[in-house]
Parts: sequence; structure tokens; C-alpha cells
Amino acid sequence: MSNYIVLGRFQPLHKGHEYLLNSAFDLAGDNKLTIAVGSAQKGWEANNPWTFDERQAMIQAWLDINNKTANIVGIDDINDPPNWVEHATQYHGKGILVTSNLATKELYEAADFAVDYIPLSNRDGYEGWRVRQTLLMLSTVFEDDAAKQVMSATIPSAVVEWLVNNDAIFRLSTMVSGMNVG
Repeated sequence: MSNYIVLGRFQPLHKGHEYLLNSAFDLAGDNKLTIAVGSAQKGWEANNPWTFDERQAMIQAWLDINNKTANIVGIDDINDPPNWVEHATQYHGKGILVTSNLATKELYEAADFAVDYIPLSNRDGYEGWRVRQTLLMLSTVFEDDAAKQVMSATIPSAVVEWLVNNDAIFRLSTMVSGMNVG
């Protein structure tokens, strides 16, 4: 049985991630899928507002509503690209990487990993920093239905519900004032 691997920070899981995950599930078929959450040690920061446990819960909410199963693992940053694949493999194992990130594709291919490259879906709308900026703007909106409607343009419904039900958006208003691209 092969192990298909999707790597991302999932800050938060947005529709670009959803497209990539659905593509990976299609490719994997009956094989195992591992969702590797990068920057696992990060949380409560402007570019990494949610902890690994929270991101794992978001991903699990998405999996549950879509009747899908995957192994979710966290990987701490080492800030050392030449050694990243060896480091990450200790967590996600060997297998076939499914990615839409060209730099990640090249890094894994250089380490003799099989890679299925998925073209980006609506990159401009689904960039993580753009999604976080929208959430920052919504962080002081106290009308849940209005916030859900805005979020639903870029975030899957299960994750929108998780963010609202866990009051996970308000913290953004306490972390940053102004634009933070990254």
C-alpha cells in the first residue's frame, strides 16, 4: 500500500487546500493518505495564528464532513531547506508527495521522492495570507451569519463552522494591526 502525502501549514485550511486534498484523495484511491502539518510548533502568531492541535481539529472536521480518513501529523520547522525532506520524512514517512507548490516539488524530487504536481486552483483568491487578512477584518464582526457568509468564499464550510464554534477568529484582532503578508 502506498502512502500519499500532502504537506501544508493549513493556517487555516482553505479552499485551495481543499482542492489539493481532494486531488490527493483521488490519486490515492484505496491507498493511505497522510496530511503533514508544517510549522507544528507555531501558534498564536500573526502568520501562524492557530496551534497544531487547532489545525488538526480543523482538518479533522473537514475530513469528517467529507467522510474521508487520513493520518494527520505535525512537523516542526527546522529552517534548513536542504535537510527538510529528510527531517519531514521522519514524520510523514516515505511515499508520494502531492503538492501544488513548485519549490516543494523540486525539493522532494531532488531527494528522490515521487511527486504528483497539482496545478494551483485560484491562487490569487486562496493564498493563505489573503485568507488570514480577510479573517483579521472579520475578527471584530460579532454577527456570526455575516462572518460565515464572507468566510465561505474561501474556506470550506466545516472549517468555517469550526472557526466560529471555537471562537478562533477573534484572536487575530489582538495579534496585528495592519497588513501582514507572508
